[in-house]
Amino acid sequence: MLNFCSLYSGSSGNSLLVETENTKLLIDAGVSSKKIENALQDIHIEPSSINGILVTHEHTDHVQGLGTISKKFDLPVFVNQETLDAMPKQKDKIASKNIKTFKIADKFSIGDLEIKPFSIPHDAANPCGFNIWKENKKISIATDIGQMTNSILKELEESLFILLEANYDPDVLRCSSYPFPLKNRIAGPTGHLSNEMAGKTISHLLKSGLKNAMLGHLSKESNFPELAYQTVIDELISNHYDENTLNLSVASRNLHSKLITI
Repeated sequence: MLNFCSLYSGSSGNSLLVETENTKLLIDAGVSSKKIENALQDIHIEPSSINGILVTHEHTDHVQGLGTISKKFDLPVFVNQETLDAMPKQKDKIASKNIKTFKIADKFSIGDLEIKPFSIPHDAANPCGFNIWKENKKISIATDIGQMTNSILKELEESLFILLEANYDPDVLRCSSYPFPLKNRIAGPTGHLSNEMAGKTISHLLKSGLKNAMLGHLSKESNFPELAYQTVIDELISNHYDENTLNLSVASRNLHSKLITI
């Protein structure tokens, strides 16, 4: 068994769940501890049963509740040293015995899951995505990506499932109420991934066995779920893929997704 559930995903907060029969992991804790607890209990998982929290980077929408939930339930936090040092308020809440540092590109195991962090271009201390394996089944978590690179594509290949950022639509971003410097940051090389680039990425990954994709980390101001979904579908069709070969969904900002079994 290898299951995935998006608890929360969007520019306002992110927390994801990966579970097997024996292991339960959170990826990020970017909303309040209480919200994460409620979402977990809603899918019949006790927060105290979590085996660890993986941290992608230190921005608030990924670590807001991290220290509190780790302290409350005595949960290990897996994080690289640069990211840990960049979030002192969260670090101070985590018991030293629960701080587990990793180096990007080095594989490590938690229970029956094998994890490999990989670097991503984002304006943070040392941001990363994660590849996660249960035996021969691979899933990938890839958000907060300013530009899709060949090295990241290589990391994502052979995934059966991906949670992939589709943060913004360029036209909606241009017309949004965001100040000009923020618009430039979002669309820049260390910002976020557009709907179109998400579609191109998924088209590429279909060649290596991708079966399920969930679009995540959508902007509230410069995107719409329906637009993200349709843009990706249009991209698949333009690359001569039958849209029915892929199970595509969009993660909700405020509600957990269905449990996806890989």
